[in-house]
Amino acid sequence: MTGRLVVLSGLPGVGKTGIAEVVAARTGSVHLSIDEVEESNLACGLPRGWRVGVAAYEATRAMAEQNLRLGHDVIVDAVNDSEEARQTWRTAASRTGAHLEFVCLVISDAQEHEWRLNGRDRGLVFVGEPTWADVERRRAGFALWSDEVLEFDTAVRTVDEVSDAITARFCA
Repeated sequence: MTGRLVVLSGLPGVGKTGIAEVVAARTGSVHLSIDEVEESNLACGLPRGWRVGVAAYEATRAMAEQNLRLGHDVIVDAVNDSEEARQTWRTAASRTGAHLEFVCLVISDAQEHEWRLNGRDRGLVFVGEPTWADVERRRAGFALWSDEVLEFDTAVRTVDEVSDAITARFCA
């Protein structure tokens, strides 16, 4: 039996990891975070750059596939701002027969988004925290979705509200 793959996407600071943690805890799903994998790659001395990011996506895909084949639901949190990144999860679903759902988190209030971003410290020594300018650059290059995607605005919905909606729709 193959599990479900739910991919939480969005710019840094929109609440992906917090919501993924809540949904995973409520449903017994496996939570995989790209940033944690990239952090461990960099901690091993790999040079910062595009290749380490791609390696993090591929390592996370492999872990997702392994868990999906075991019948576990998997919640991934990753920016997923390009078609290439999104193809990673399409590939995982195709290889395992998992049902794939994309969820995109946004913050409609730019001041709120910047405030949240500037106030966070995830303890990632090597990945670090992006600046507001970094987020603005990523926003400008964020690819349009070619997949069906469920969108939540975390400026107007709480972590619990978004987690409840995701849990009810995908992971019940």
